[in-house]
Order: sequence, then structure tokens, then C-alpha cells
Amino acid sequence: MTSSPLPAESGTESGAAVSVRELLSADARHVAPLILGAVLTHDGPGGSVSVRITEVEAYLGPHDSHHPDPGSHTFRGQTARNAPMFGPAGHLYVYFTYGMHHCANIVCGPEGVASALLLRAGEVVAGHELARARRPTSKSDVDLASGPARLATALGLTTADSGRDALAPPFRLEPAAHPPEGVAAGISSGPRVGVSGDGGSHEYPWRFWLSGDPTVSRYKAAKPAKAPGARGA
Repeated sequence: MTSSPLPAESGTESGAAVSVRELLSADARHVAPLILGAVLTHDGPGGSVSVRITEVEAYLGPHDSHHPDPGSHTFRGQTARNAPMFGPAGHLYVYFTYGMHHCANIVCGPEGVASALLLRAGEVVAGHELARARRPTSKSDVDLASGPARLATALGLTTADSGRDALAPPFRLEPAAHPPEGVAAGISSGPRVGVSGDGGSHEYPWRFWLSGDPTVSRYKAAKPAKAPGARGA
């Protein structure tokens, strides 16, 4: 796989945001390798934390769409909860799962077409003290954002942030200085983590990560579901 790099900042901040949003407006499967190495920052009330993205998963749309995805939250159609996935590219979709964790996604594709990238793992590159305070159980800085729940916690993201623009204050998404350009440049892909049913099979190799990066989460296949359902974005 070869891809064009995430566009570097040019001109004003708004101009940079426009160029990044244009890239995010493409198919999430194509955007996924391009966003690896980019840095997402949240300037929250408690301070600022920045995470370099090292692992993502692409999720697409409903069963009656052009790109049905049985692993997606949108597979059965639009709801109040998953509505941000149908919204403008560059916005956040944050959901609460297992009664204890938040997970964050960046919406992709044209508005009205459901797709997003689950932010599975990253490296905290700024705001370590605050990230450690939010993640007191982490044994080392490598663990601070290694996993989707850890990443969302380190950044201080909750469902209150769902639908907010990740390209505008108090957030910003900065392209990698030297973005990877494909599998040959150190990007791996494979089945998504913990997704039950067909969506978690090798027919959906929509998880992308920086090969060998220590912050990438461990792969874990889902247990067979007792009833139809999906886990992911």
C-alpha cells in the first residue's frame, strides 16, 4: 500500500485545518495509514496532553450503505449515540463501553456517509504529568495511551466531547513531520481487535499500526457473541 502523506501545515491555522479535513474526508481505510504518526492534542481545563497516534481501526457504515460494516456501531442505522459518525470529517465520536471506559474516534468520509477511525493506541509526547495523573495504574509511560480506553483517558476525552471538532480549539491534529507512506515504510495491517462476528474476521483487515512501536496494543480476538452485536466504532 502506498499513500500520500498527511498534508503539512501551510499558511494560517485555518488553512492547515482545511487541508487536514480534506484528507479526512476520504475513505477511512485510506486515511488510516496516513494518520499514523500524527499528534492529537487536547487543551483541557486541567492542562494540555498530546498523543502521537500509533494504531487505528477503520469502521464504515450501515447494512444498507455502499460499504456495509458488520463491526461498526452504525451497522443497524443511525441513532442518537452514533450520529457523529454521519457528520463532518474531523469531528470526534466518543462512546462509553463496558460501563467503565471511553473510546475515541475521528470521523472520516463525506458528511452523511458513516465512517470513523478508532484511536486504538498512541504515545504521550507532551503533558506527561497530567496523563500520569489520569492514568495512575500505568506502570510506565509506554502504557499511558496503549489501548483505546487508555488513550481516551490520557487525553481527558468523554462522551461530552462526542461531536466536537478535533481540528479546532481546544483540540488540534498535527501531521507527522515524516509520515509513513505504506506497509513497506513500517505500517502493518490486520483484523480489528475484539470485534465479534464477520466484522472481526480476516476479511476486514482494517486495523493499522506502526510496526514494532511499543505503544501498540496487543491483538485479541473477540469471543463468539451469544447474540448479534458489534464492538468498535
